Formats: sequence, C-alpha cells, structure tokens
Amino acid sequence: MGVDLPAPCDLLQQAIQVDRLVDTAVSLIEVPSPTRDAAAVADRLAVLLSDEGFELERPAANWPQAPAVVARFQAEKPGPTLQFHGHLDTVHLPFVAPRVSDGILYGSGASDMKGGIAAMVEALRAVRDTNLLASGEIMITAVDLHEAPWGDGSQVRALIEEGFVGDAVLIPEYLADRLPLMGRGMALFEVTVQRDGEPVHEVFGGLEQPRVIAAGAELVSRFEKLDHQLANNRHPYGDRDSIFIGQVGSGEIYNQSPTHFKLCGTRRWLPGADIAAVEREYRDILATVASPEIQVEGSFHVLSEGFELVIDHPVISAFQAAYQAAVGQPLPPGSKPFLDDGNHFAHSGITAITHGPAATGAHTVGEEVLVAELERMALVYALTACCFCNKQDVFRL
Repeated sequence: MGVDLPAPCDLLQQAIQVDRLVDTAVSLIEVPSPTRDAAAVADRLAVLLSDEGFELERPAANWPQAPAVVARFQAEKPGPTLQFHGHLDTVHLPFVAPRVSDGILYGSGASDMKGGIAAMVEALRAVRDTNLLASGEIMITAVDLHEAPWGDGSQVRALIEEGFVGDAVLIPEYLADRLPLMGRGMALFEVTVQRDGEPVHEVFGGLEQPRVIAAGAELVSRFEKLDHQLANNRHPYGDRDSIFIGQVGSGEIYNQSPTHFKLCGTRRWLPGADIAAVEREYRDILATVASPEIQVEGSFHVLSEGFELVIDHPVISAFQAAYQAAVGQPLPPGSKPFLDDGNHFAHSGITAITHGPAATGAHTVGEEVLVAELERMALVYALTACCFCNKQDVFRL
C-alpha cells in the first residue's frame, strides 16, 4: 500500500494473501443465502475455518435451521477477546454469481457482507501466521437473520445471551469513511388503509366510495410534515431523527375504486429517545386519518434502540492506532447511518465498531467491492487485534 510501517505491520501485511482472501470471498458468495436460508453458506464457512485448524463451535442460537458459526484463535497467555462478527444472509433479490474483474469483486453479498467476512477470516489467518498474538483471543462469529424485514436480529441476540461475545467487537459492514461513535434506533412500520366492500369501477359507483388513496395520500403528507419537524433534532455527529416512506401501493387498474392502500417505511431516532413516545406519535397520526368509512391499521416493529460508544474504551484507541498505521491518518469520528448488529452488542454493554470496505451496491443486484479495500480491511482488523489483545502498542513490539 506504499506506507512505511513498523515491523509488526510489515509482517501482517506480508502475511495477508490476497488470492486466498478472494478465493474465500468467492467461495462464500457462490452459495446463495437469502435471509432465513443461510445454512449452506454457514456450513461452508465452518468447514473453511475448521480446515484452517481453528477451534470451531456451531451454537443454534435459537435458529437450528442455520446454526451460527463460532471460531477461536487463542494466544498462550490470557487476555482480552476481540470478536470479528458478521452476517451471512443477504437481501431477497435475484442471485448474482461471483466474479472478479480488474481488481473488483462482484456478486450477491460482495458488499454486504461476504466480502467483509472473507477479509476478517484473512485477518485471523495473518495474525496466526505471524505469531504476533502474545495474549488474549480472537473470536469469529457469523449468523443468519440479519436482513429486515425477513430477519429480526434474533440469532445474534441469542448468541450474545449465550455468552458467545468478546470484550469488544469489529463488524465489517460497508462503512469506511468514519469511526461511528453513535447509531440511531430504528423501527419498521407498515400501514394499511381500507374500506368495506369490493373494488368498484369508477363510473359504476366508484366515485361514491370512500377514497382510500386520498386517505393514504393524506397520511403520506402528515408523515412528510413530521419528518421536516424531526430534522431539527440532530446529533453533534450529524444524524437526525427521521421518518421515511419507501413503499406505497393501491389499486388494480386506473379506473377502479380500490379497497386498500398500503405504505411501508422506517422511523429512526437518536440515542436516548423515549421509544414509547415515538410510537405514540406515529399512532396519533394514523388516528387523524381514520374515519367511520376508512379504517387505518399500522404495525410498528422496533428492531433496535440507538446507542453511543464510550470513547475511552481501549478498543477505540487500538483501532485508531491500527488504522493510522495502515492508511496514514486516523478516521474522523461520526455516526453510523444504518442499523447493524453493533446496536445489539452496544445494548448488551459491549463496544462494537462498525468498519468495513468502501463497497457499493448494498441491497441491490449491483454489489461490488475493490479487492484492495478487502486487503486494507484485513490489515486494519489484524493490527487492531494485536493492539487490543496484547494490551500494548503493537507498533513497539
């Protein structure tokens, strides 16, 4: 990477085998694993780690259809455990097979997050091969049930409850331009606006029917007004409260009075918010649109609360030192724009840093990531592990 690094960094960089990293990523990507159906790829990762000689466990974690993957590498001396954690499931979109072209990895999960999982596996190999881990342990965990709305994060929560958790965690989601010290809470909501009766042609009584589309449009307008108000509630790192509508739908044909209108979206809030009050605000808006002729029903599914990290935690200084050594400058502090498993770890009292490759195309059929980014990420993870687990400055070893 063209950066003059102290000897331990050189050793780790030399130990990272890019071809091996890419082969691992391709091996994972080529197994389709939509959420709730990640058993086959979990089995493949387990075999890969077992063949490398790492200690392996397969806890069900309340999801026996696809047991989680847990692998460990321990130093001779006791010390802290750094956990590398990822999800193996992908969103429910058409499968795209892996390929590598001009230094770019493509395919389902390349960005989110099989490329990142391959990089954390390569980081583990590099630490093992250099014998730089003097104390402590590195633990890899991988789960299903991450991607909403098909998953609900219950497998990672069960894994935490069962004690499969480190003293700190690194998560390779596709965020590379900041050190996220806070993250928002999030709920998914779904609203159905409906009237009694059957669909009716416009000119044969449709004009006289209660207008579910008009009521739905009023609901959209009220949510938009709420979002403008929420924009004033901002965190020092830049993120804000929000409500967002991503799906609407109604009707079967242009000149028919439909009986249903549906919309779906997200509600996000800053750390410390009163979630019960957030939900009441949402339901109060639904009530303003309902009438004797129009029924409005809505769900509000909380996925996780917001969080803020304790900035003096040892893993944060270890990570920043590692990033500085690998890249030449520290990462600026900021917010995590999306929800990931770090929220669950944070609310279990575990500091979790989200840092992955600067990848693109997540939640689309166009996922891609530079192989060089996976290599960089593997180096940062390996360096962080040596700093954190050894309880000393790895650059002075």
